[in-house]
Amino acid sequence: MNVIDLFRLEGKVAIVTGGSKGLGFWMAEGLAEAGADVVLCARKLEPCEEAAKAIAEIGVRSLAVGCDVTDPDAVKALVERAISEFGQIDILINNAGFIWEEPPESVTLETWNKTLAINATGTFLCSQEVGKHMIKQKQGKIINITSISGLASVDPDLSNTIPYSAAKGAIVAFTRDLARKWCPYNITVNAIAPGYFATKMSKYLVEHRQPQLMNAIHMKRLGTKDEIKGVAVFLASSAANYITGHILAVDGGVVI
Repeated sequence: MNVIDLFRLEGKVAIVTGGSKGLGFWMAEGLAEAGADVVLCARKLEPCEEAAKAIAEIGVRSLAVGCDVTDPDAVKALVERAISEFGQIDILINNAGFIWEEPPESVTLETWNKTLAINATGTFLCSQEVGKHMIKQKQGKIINITSISGLASVDPDLSNTIPYSAAKGAIVAFTRDLARKWCPYNITVNAIAPGYFATKMSKYLVEHRQPQLMNAIHMKRLGTKDEIKGVAVFLASSAANYITGHILAVDGGVVI
């Protein structure tokens, strides 16, 4: 097979949670540019619909679905809608997330539970429901979005996000173990650990803690859209067929 063909995604159907903005939208855009039809889901339907329209302009089919990934019934409805519309699900990117900054000694149980529910439990529920169909198909690509804060400690002068770090660390362990469990079904399970990208989430750090931020990033710059899109397409493509249980840091050297 020609090497370029390894990265083509024509005929594939992808679900991207948290796909209406930021990294989620960028990754969805990358999958669409590679030829995949894309189902975008987010808790708020309206921005998700706007994102789906932008994806459709690339020339693929797209669908927007409102979904709270912490609700098992909503996740089941999302998967059923995708199957009804497209007949299959080949790729799942578990990107939906929530972050809250507060010193560890002040974090409430409510904040802890909410952060774990959206980041970790949502990843589990979506993987489980989509996985049922992938097992029947005997193939699939699951890409979980963890974080560099799930791989290494974070300077408190830069960020105080203990519940987020714990949730993202759980995703690392979940990714590795699920990869082992679903190898017999030709389902690969990998994770991307993004560092700091030029998104709304990083705006505050850039404006108020830029010296600490640049000190943490060895490349001395934020990541760009193209630098996350390409990684998502790679892990979703045939080029990554022999890779599973891997955590790929895309971080400009933060964790080295």
